[in-house]
Amino acid sequence: MHNESRGICFNIQNYSVHDGPGIRTILFMKGCPLRCAWCSNPESQRFEQEIGYSADKCLGCGRCVEACPNKALALGSNGLVITRERCSIEGCGAACSEVCPSKAIAVYGFSLSPSEALDKVERDSAFYARSGGGMTLSGGEPLAQPAFLDGLLREAEKRAVDVAVESCGFSSEQTMLEMCKRIDYLLFDLKHPDPAVHERVTGVSNEPILRNLASIRKTYPSLPVHVRTPVVPGVNDTPDVIASMARLACDLGATQYELLPFHRMGEQKYRFLDREYQFQGRAQLTAEDLQPLLEAANRYFPTKAREEEETP
Repeated sequence: MHNESRGICFNIQNYSVHDGPGIRTILFMKGCPLRCAWCSNPESQRFEQEIGYSADKCLGCGRCVEACPNKALALGSNGLVITRERCSIEGCGAACSEVCPSKAIAVYGFSLSPSEALDKVERDSAFYARSGGGMTLSGGEPLAQPAFLDGLLREAEKRAVDVAVESCGFSSEQTMLEMCKRIDYLLFDLKHPDPAVHERVTGVSNEPILRNLASIRKTYPSLPVHVRTPVVPGVNDTPDVIASMARLACDLGATQYELLPFHRMGEQKYRFLDREYQFQGRAQLTAEDLQPLLEAANRYFPTKAREEEETP
């Protein structure tokens, strides 16, 4: 076990019923090649551990400033000021978070091995056995940590744990196909049909993503592939765009298609990380907003929209 590749994750969520069949435990892996402007988990984007700071909780005691060996923290008139270029959790062990009496400083990211991860997942094994569930690997992007991902899949195979993976689809074809060889269910995101628009709103073209999906269906035709589109105002929320996405899902052999309504539940995390949220004040989508999009998608693929608001 000492030779296992360790990975970095930022959350473990129990009892999920929306991210694969049955009741599942979701392991959220840190690091993503995309930079979606609407991302609800900005703490997932970078690979390294980060600290988040909530000014509302801060007592202004200065203990964190004294504990920081990198001189990355200072108290200002509006609370804590973080010089993030100096902040290195790996070098200090998040001493600021340890001494904060009000928990105003949180650490995003923790290291673990595949066997440690599966030990946590198997605590809920009784629920999996009854519901046909298992473990779902999400992110960030699981394929962005290929060595750790491979270790997780091999360990799950040894323990007979059902595995689903949520992916943005952006990786090398070899890495994608190697993963699909060992999983039971794939949730695959398609965000926009136009390569130029896709690159503008996510930072990467959709061309390798679509090639990967076609390759998956050709190589593993029996693998269930659940395609999802996060519906984002001003990005892809028109019947024509959604119809194109549904047609792509149909043509590429998806087994299910789903719309995920835009929400702003991750907005405060941008403040915690000193980042700008580009969708501040943008209205969330209603069932009435989604109805013409569902009708457009249904021309090509039987489509549903998630009832609760959740956007990857």
